[in-house]
Amino acid sequence: MTDSAATTRSRPLIDPRKALSFAGALWFVSAAIGQLAFVIHIAAQYYVSTFRGDFERMDEGVIYGFISGDLLGNALFLSHVLLAFWITASGPLQFIPQVRNRFRTFHRWNGRFYLTVALLTSSGALILSYLRPHFGSLALLFVNTADGVLIIAFGCLALRAALKRRFDDHKRWALRLFIVVSGVWFFRLGYGFYFFITAGEMPGSHNLSGPADIAVASTWIVALAGLELYLSAQRRPSGGLKMAAAAMTIAAAGAVLVSSYFAAHMFWLPTPAA
Repeated sequence: MTDSAATTRSRPLIDPRKALSFAGALWFVSAAIGQLAFVIHIAAQYYVSTFRGDFERMDEGVIYGFISGDLLGNALFLSHVLLAFWITASGPLQFIPQVRNRFRTFHRWNGRFYLTVALLTSSGALILSYLRPHFGSLALLFVNTADGVLIIAFGCLALRAALKRRFDDHKRWALRLFIVVSGVWFFRLGYGFYFFITAGEMPGSHNLSGPADIAVASTWIVALAGLELYLSAQRRPSGGLKMAAAAMTIAAAGAVLVSSYFAAHMFWLPTPAA
């Protein structure tokens, strides 16, 4: 056997680096599709209602929307749902290589806009969580508070890395920021996936206080852990780790698509008239 034949035979059929890169791109496309559905829902539910002055319709699907006499809380609620459109629409654009490489000025200004809106919405959501009556369990409040705090922390770390021109670190912190900023979206996906695996039974879910509700609210934590595994596989030379992370990411992409479909039917699509 020649050396070239031995080298050819020992070379893996699938390049682990390419497999991991493909899996990451597949997950991103799946997430972009799911977030597009969420963006359309926000526009149809909240922007149309705002333009019409139909604030009662804006209360549909939320526990505490507009409360009579609560000027600060109502202002925070309205700004939160309206800004959610812009942050959800602008976030995925930051991670498209063609946009980042060919339109650098847009990438920088869109990143500044995204970070500013992220800090505003997370700060407002934290204030709203403790300003208004508590709903659900204390565990749910803790999970949501942790999400808001991490948005602020990851945003500051992403900005710091960019200012110091450590662009690899900046990209990693920006990806982490994207995950925690999408916490509300992941919350909906969690219910969509739970509905799928339980065939609509959804045991353990009760007024945001059941164990299933807490698990669903923690979906963003699972996504963040998956991202850390993906980033670790990128940095390490192990082909086995890269292939394992690629398989996990492909499975996650499928879960995102399935969850988005069921979440759309549960939360985002109009309810047919009886």
